[in-house]
Amino acid sequence: YLGKRDFVDHLDHVDPVGESLFALPLPVVFVTLTCAFRYGREDLDVLGLSFRKDLYISTFQAFPPVPEERKPNSRLQERLLKKLGQHAHPFYFTIPQNLPCSVTLQPGPEDTGKACGVDFEIRAFCAKSIEEKIHKRNSVRLVIRKVQYAPEKPGPQPMVETTRNFLMSDRSLHLEASLDKELYYHGEPISVNVHVTNNSTKTVKRVKISVRQYADICLFSTAQYKCPVAQLEADDQVSSSSTFCKVYTLTPTLDKNREKRGLALDGKLKHEDTNLASSTIVKDVTNKEVLGILVSYRVKVKLVVSRGGYDTHTHTHTHTRTHRLNPNLHPH
Repeated sequence: YLGKRDFVDHLDHVDPVGESLFALPLPVVFVTLTCAFRYGREDLDVLGLSFRKDLYISTFQAFPPVPEERKPNSRLQERLLKKLGQHAHPFYFTIPQNLPCSVTLQPGPEDTGKACGVDFEIRAFCAKSIEEKIHKRNSVRLVIRKVQYAPEKPGPQPMVETTRNFLMSDRSLHLEASLDKELYYHGEPISVNVHVTNNSTKTVKRVKISVRQYADICLFSTAQYKCPVAQLEADDQVSSSSTFCKVYTLTPTLDKNREKRGLALDGKLKHEDTNLASSTIVKDVTNKEVLGILVSYRVKVKLVVSRGGYDTHTHTHTHTRTHRLNPNLHPH
C-alpha cells in the first residue's frame, strides 16, 4: 500500500515514502527501491545483454523492523494497521536528492514492451536473506514517480535582442524578442512579443517561431536531442527603413506531438496519460551519469530576408506542470 505514487523533489529534500506493507507471516520481508534508465527496447535484449542501467538501488529490511530505524507511524499507516490486522507492517524510506526525475521517451508505433526512459520501482519480496534470488511468486512491484514543481517565486520577464549586419553595408537589422512571463504551465499558451527595427536595405519576408524541446541524455556520454513541439510561420513583411511589432502565440501540447518518437514526456504510470516532460532543475551537476535525462525548452524566432536570415533563441525550462523560460540569444 502506498498513499501516493508521485513524490516531489523540493531540491533540499524529497517527499518520504512511508506507508504500510501487507504480508503473510513469513521470516523476513525486504523492500528495494530502484532508479533505472532503460535506453533500449526490451525485445532487443539478446544474449543476456540488457539495454538498462541502474542509477540507484537500495534494499532494506522491512520486517522484522530494525529497532534503530523505527519511526512513528503516520495517520495513513495507523488506519491501514487497523484495517489489515496483525499481518500489516509499516515501513519507511526516503529517495535521495541527487537522482533524476521520472521521464519517459515516447515510443514509436512499432515499438513494443516497456518504453525507454528513467523510472522508479518499489519491490517488496520475502526471502531468508538479501542475497537470495527473488521469485515473482514471492514479490510485488509498484512503479512510482519522482517529480518537481516550479519555484513559487517566478523570475523576471525574459527578453533578448540581436543585431545583424550585412556584407557591404553599414545598415543593420535589429530583432528583439520577449515573453510575457517566465513560468508556463502545461497547456498554457506562450506569448512571444517580436519587435523588428529594419534599418537595412533588405526586406523581411516571413517570421518563423518555434518552441523546441532539448533533452540531454546523461548516460555513458552526454548527447543532446532537440525536437520542435510547437511551430508557427507568418507572412508578415517588414520593408526597409521601417519597424514592426507583433505578439505571436504558441501552445506546446502532447496531443499535437504524439507521433514524434523519442520525445521526452513526464514519467508515465500504467493506464494514465501524461504531459510533455517538465524542465529539470538540477542542484548538483558534478556527477552527470546519475542525472538521467535533463529537459529544457527554447523559443526560437527567425526572420527570413531576401538573402539569408538570423534567429534568436529564448531558452525555456519546464517544471512539473509548469514551463519556465530564461532568455538567451544567438545569431544565425
